[in-house]
Amino acid sequence: MTRLLAITLLAILPAGPAIAQEPAALLDGIFGDHMVIQRGEPIRLGGHAGPGETVTIAFRGTETVAEAGPEGRWQAELPAHEAGGPYDMTLEASGGETDTVSDILVGDVWLCSGQSNMEYPVSRALNPHSEIPAARNDTIRLLTVPQASRPQPLSRLPRPADWRAVTPETIAGFSAVCYFFARTLQESEPVPMGLIAASWGGSQIEAWIGADRLRALGGFDDALDLVERHAEDPAGAQAGFGESWEAWWRETQAGAPWQEPAGGGWHPVPSLSDWQGWDDPQIRGHLGMVWYRTTVELTPEQAASAAHLEIGIIDEIDASWVNGRFLGSTSSWSEPRRYAVPPGLLRAGENTITVNAFNGWGAGGMTGPADRMRIAFDDAPDASLETGWHYRVVPADAGTPPRAPWESISGLTGLHNAMIAPLGPIGLRGALWYQGESNAERANAYQPLLETLLEGWRGQFGAALPVLVVQLPEFGDLQSGPASSGWASLREAQRRAAVGDPGTALVVTIDIGDRFDIHPPNKQAVGRRAARAARSLVFGADVSPSGPVPLSAAVNGDSVRVRFGDTGGGLAVIGDTRPAAFELCAPDDTCRFAATAVLEGDTVRLAPAGHADRVRFCWADAPICNLYDATGYPAGPFEIGISGAPEN
Repeated sequence: MTRLLAITLLAILPAGPAIAQEPAALLDGIFGDHMVIQRGEPIRLGGHAGPGETVTIAFRGTETVAEAGPEGRWQAELPAHEAGGPYDMTLEASGGETDTVSDILVGDVWLCSGQSNMEYPVSRALNPHSEIPAARNDTIRLLTVPQASRPQPLSRLPRPADWRAVTPETIAGFSAVCYFFARTLQESEPVPMGLIAASWGGSQIEAWIGADRLRALGGFDDALDLVERHAEDPAGAQAGFGESWEAWWRETQAGAPWQEPAGGGWHPVPSLSDWQGWDDPQIRGHLGMVWYRTTVELTPEQAASAAHLEIGIIDEIDASWVNGRFLGSTSSWSEPRRYAVPPGLLRAGENTITVNAFNGWGAGGMTGPADRMRIAFDDAPDASLETGWHYRVVPADAGTPPRAPWESISGLTGLHNAMIAPLGPIGLRGALWYQGESNAERANAYQPLLETLLEGWRGQFGAALPVLVVQLPEFGDLQSGPASSGWASLREAQRRAAVGDPGTALVVTIDIGDRFDIHPPNKQAVGRRAARAARSLVFGADVSPSGPVPLSAAVNGDSVRVRFGDTGGGLAVIGDTRPAAFELCAPDDTCRFAATAVLEGDTVRLAPAGHADRVRFCWADAPICNLYDATGYPAGPFEIGISGAPEN
C-alpha cells in the first residue's frame, strides 16, 4: 500500500476548486452572531471600512475606536472579560455603515485542525443514532472554516462562516473529535466553548504552514517560487512543473511515454471506469501508475481554435500531455480535469493525448464521464475523446510521482493562507492538531515540520498557545517480528516534538484505533483523552496528560531497565504477566524482541541487553501493546537511547 496516497483518497470531503473571495465586510467573517470570545484576554477584532474612516465598537458598556488604513483595513483591541453572556456588540463606521453582532458568549475558544480524522463528522462516529438527537447545548458554539487554498495569506475568510449553537442539525456534520473534546472538558471547566474546525481530509502538514516558515526551515524555496509563479503565470508554472515531472520519470524509468509512438505493451481500455474492475490480472489490485493514451483527428478549423483538454475525473493524480507537451497535473479524486491548450500545439490531422494516472488506494484511473471527455474549442465543434483509449501498467515499485506545489491538500502553504491566516485576530485558549497520515511515507522529516507549524501558530495566536497533538492510532497489517514502519516513525516524530515543547501535550490513541479502518469511529474516546490532556496542560489539573511516558533506559548488568513517569498510580500489564512489544536495537539497525520483559514497579527490565543502544516500544503500523497505567491509559509508542550502552 502507498500510505501517503491512501490517506489522500480516503479524505472525508473532495478537493474542490478554489473559492472566490467575497467583498469586504465591516467585520471579518470569523466574527458574527452566536460567536464565542476568549475569556481573560484582550478581544482582538478586525475588518474593513473606507480608507481613513473610524470604526466605533461598543461592547458591554465600553467603546473602542479604530481607524482604517489606506487599504481600508482596521484592527481593534477591547478589554478582557470573564466568562458569561449572551451579549451584543455594535459597530459604526464614520462613513455610516453599521453592524450588530448578537448572542455573543465569553468563554474558551479552541482551534481544531488537521486532516480527515479531525474532519470526521459526528454522524459517522460511534452511536450517531443516540449522539445526535441528544446534542443540545447552547454553550458550545461551532464554526467550520470553509475549505480553500490560496497562494498568499488572506486577511479574512474567503467566504463568511456562521457560528451556530450545538443542536442535532448543526452537530451531525461537525468534527467529532473537536465536539467530544469540548463536551468532556465542560464537565471540569463549565464555561462556554467556541470550536473552530479548520481541517481538510488528505492534507499534508506542509499545506498548513506559512511560506515564510517553510523558507526558514529550508528545502522549500524552489517549490515556493513555483507556487508564487503559478499565481501570476499558471501556464508558465505548469510548464516548469512538467519539466521536473519528466526529469523524475527519466531518473528511474526508461523512455518518455508522452512522446513515444504507440508500441508494444499497450492494451485497449475496456471501459472508462475503476481499473480494479477490469478483466486483466496485471492491473486488478494494482496500486501505482498507469499510462493512458488516445489519438484524435482534428480539422484545420479545430487546430486553429483556442481549446481546452477535458478528460473527466481521474482517481487520484494525473499528469497530462498533448502531442508530447505537458499541460498540467491535478491531485483530486472528484475534480474533472480541464487544461488550457497552448496556441499552435494542436495540428490538423492526428493528435495524441497521453495521461499518467496514479492511484494509491482502492478504486483508480480515468472514470469519465465519457460524454464529458473531449477537446473543447472556442470557435469549432468539440472533438470527442470517449473512445480509442489504450493503457500500459507501470510496475508498482516505480514510486509516487511528484505533485504540483500549488495543489490544495498536497501542496505547500495554501491551506494556511486561506484557512488559518484569516483567523489572525481571534483569541484562543488552545489548539488541537490531528494529522500525519499523509506524511507517514516521509516520517523522518515530520518533527521539524510539526515544530515549525506550532511556531507559526504561536506567532499568530500568541506565544503561550497550548497545543494538543493527537498521535496516530494503529492501522494496517499485523507483523510477527521487528520491522520498519512509517506510521511508527511518524508517531515518534509527534512524541519527540511534544516532549521538547512544554506548551504541547501528546494525546496517545494507539489502543483506540482500528487496524482495518484508517478512520476509526471511536472519536468519543479521542475527545475524552484530549480533554484530559487539556486539563493537565492548560488548566493545571493533577493528572498526566497522556499516560505513562519513558524517562530513561539504562544498562544494568545484562539487562536494560526502562523507567517510566506519569504512571497514574503504577504500571499495569493487560492480558499477561509480562509486557509485550519491547524491542532492543543495535547500532547496525537490527532489532529483536526482548527475550525477557519483566515489570518491576515503574520500571520494565529487558534482557539480554546484548549490544543494544536503544529501545523501541510498540513499533509497528498496528502494534499490540499491553502496558498501561492504573487509570487505564496506555504507554504510547517510543524509541529512546540506552545510557551505558557499549560503544559500536
